[in-house]
Amino acid sequence: MKILKGLGLVFTAFLLWNCTQVDGQSDDLTQHVNPFIGTAPLLDPDFIGYTPPEGWRVWAGLVYPGASLPNAMVQLSPMTEYGTGSGYEYEAPEIISFTHTNKGHWNLCNIPVLPIHGDAQYPFSSSFSHDREDASPAFYQVYLEDYGIDVRLSTTLRTGIHEYTFDDDTERKVLFDLGMANNKVSDWDIVQDTERELSGFQRVGRDLVHFYVRLDHDITKVDKTNSGEEKGYAVISLSDKKRGPVTLRIGLSYVSVANAKENLGSESGDLSFDEIHQAGKSKWNDLLSKIKVKGGSPKETELFYTSLYRSFLWPALRSDVNQEFKDEKGVIQKTSFNYYTIPSFWDTYRNKLVLLGMISPQLTNDVIKSLIHRGDLTGFIPTFFHGDHAAPFITGSYLRGIKDFDVQKAFEYLMNNAHKEGGIRPHISEYIEKGFISDPDIENPHVETVAKAGVSKTLEYAYDDYSLALLAKELGEQDAYQSLIKRSQNYKNVFDKDTRFMRGRLDNGEWISPFDPQYPYYEYMYREANAWHLSFYVPHDMAGLVELYGGNAAFEEKLDSLFTFPWNPKHIARNVSSFIGQYCHGNQPDHEAPFSYHFIGKPEKSQEIIDNILANYYGVGDEGLALSGMDDAGEMSSWYVFAALGIYPLSPADPEYIVTVPIFDEVIWNLDDKSPLKIKTEGTSRKISEIKFNDKHVDGYFVPHEIFEKGGELIIKTK
Repeated sequence: MKILKGLGLVFTAFLLWNCTQVDGQSDDLTQHVNPFIGTAPLLDPDFIGYTPPEGWRVWAGLVYPGASLPNAMVQLSPMTEYGTGSGYEYEAPEIISFTHTNKGHWNLCNIPVLPIHGDAQYPFSSSFSHDREDASPAFYQVYLEDYGIDVRLSTTLRTGIHEYTFDDDTERKVLFDLGMANNKVSDWDIVQDTERELSGFQRVGRDLVHFYVRLDHDITKVDKTNSGEEKGYAVISLSDKKRGPVTLRIGLSYVSVANAKENLGSESGDLSFDEIHQAGKSKWNDLLSKIKVKGGSPKETELFYTSLYRSFLWPALRSDVNQEFKDEKGVIQKTSFNYYTIPSFWDTYRNKLVLLGMISPQLTNDVIKSLIHRGDLTGFIPTFFHGDHAAPFITGSYLRGIKDFDVQKAFEYLMNNAHKEGGIRPHISEYIEKGFISDPDIENPHVETVAKAGVSKTLEYAYDDYSLALLAKELGEQDAYQSLIKRSQNYKNVFDKDTRFMRGRLDNGEWISPFDPQYPYYEYMYREANAWHLSFYVPHDMAGLVELYGGNAAFEEKLDSLFTFPWNPKHIARNVSSFIGQYCHGNQPDHEAPFSYHFIGKPEKSQEIIDNILANYYGVGDEGLALSGMDDAGEMSSWYVFAALGIYPLSPADPEYIVTVPIFDEVIWNLDDKSPLKIKTEGTSRKISEIKFNDKHVDGYFVPHEIFEKGGELIIKTK
């Protein structure tokens, strides 16, 4: 939404109040979004694959139900416990605060605020009931039973708005629990600026989050307590003179208090809670309406739009309304583009970042510019956690038509990633010299053994090399292309033809022994996986992988075993869960495997696995509110979106999609500045007999991205 003031802001909110119009009728797609899906725990050992040790909560979902706009700076959500991923667990009995940043990765959860009443004492919390709790895009509501307060929350891009309705209009207070966040708080402060305004900051690691608060009730007292880092808080007492709901507005900035104040004035102004909520709801409707589905069951429709919603919460905005932000070195910068956090590459490069580019191309362009800006300071494009997956992200975006960035500079920095030791790719010199990354010979390694994760790195670097080779070819860099495309074959160097697994090697090239392909590791040979999970990960050369296995029949036999050989319940890794045979849908490393049957001409076998996952691994548990694994900033959600629609970016660097049978009768893509693309299924089976685009037969099982540029009709005929 453009930033306007005064009457302009009110007028904009009035326009946004109206839901998206489709075919002349009101169509509120937010009604199909359930933000609580992914907040409940996985409890069934048979589904998990093992019995979790006492006190463990399997890493399922880890999403937050609070209010946010797409890829915003502010995520305003309830907290039930710090250090628990998103901070909110559905089974928890108490709410301890409402925080203003979130991701679901054990960090953030900054600026905790909680309305309290009377003589409430530390530790502050209130019981609550799901019967008096509600959430939808840009909205969260709950009744705090211990304090007698009904809370409503909503947001703009950079601000939050709280509305507190107290049962008792006397002794009303607001807690700023600034000594707490999902990581250790090193410093904080809050001061009163005027009779109704406060400002302050919270420092957590490298993040210094400034805030500016405006209340509609007078402040009578600010009591600050600093008795230990974990008990640092401030209690704001409010005057009893004015009765009725208390409205608290807060602006954030990673630059300064002055910017936080400007963000607050520009985006929130004097708009009412309902106006801000309806504007946010309309913003979400605009995004969700980019994909319309027909013919699914109510649960499928709910899961689809909830998954689509979850796919657009991260990366997060970091620049202010005046375009200022702090760079990686803490220097205040000002640019013409919006500055964003680093995406969660290891997870989301597979699918979510492709979806981001399709639906929000300008935002994606700004994300890439933000990455290049970081490269200007370091000489490298940053990664996230593991691998070097800015390469497929930037290449895939460029080949799909997102080109308003300095591609030569991006290529230069990505080449540094691929060649320079001490940069983004650990052990790159060994990888270049040997064609693989080794692991040490460790006696009795266990799940948490720390090593190089050499098999995972070798496979992922090979794919990253392939991705960068595509960009080199597009830019006419033939020498780089030839070198990188050759390196992309390094996956073969960790394939053991005797065991027919991707297997770890020692420094001297020998295979690591003893070898148990079922045993999962966090960092030894494999990253959060076992040999089964990684032995089908060659998205850029599946034909070559089939040949390695010995041809179609041998490959099919091995792939069948992946989905039928039972998981050993004695093998316990917290974020490796929810199995079909050895296949793990609860974590990302093997999410490409269900599509592999296409490469031996048996897509119906892939379809059977995909349909099983769509039907039974999302919205599970007693309440139907659990996911089979951690959403990881939208990767698991985006997997559902693509698989449900019948197209999947198996190799995200390539501008093409593998075709499966949608679960909906009809899908309509309404992308910006594009003619609509309709995807229809003809027939009643789940076995593809023919694919046609605009009445022309499509050979094979892939369609190019240009179908979205042309628009028209993609028909998937089934037998």
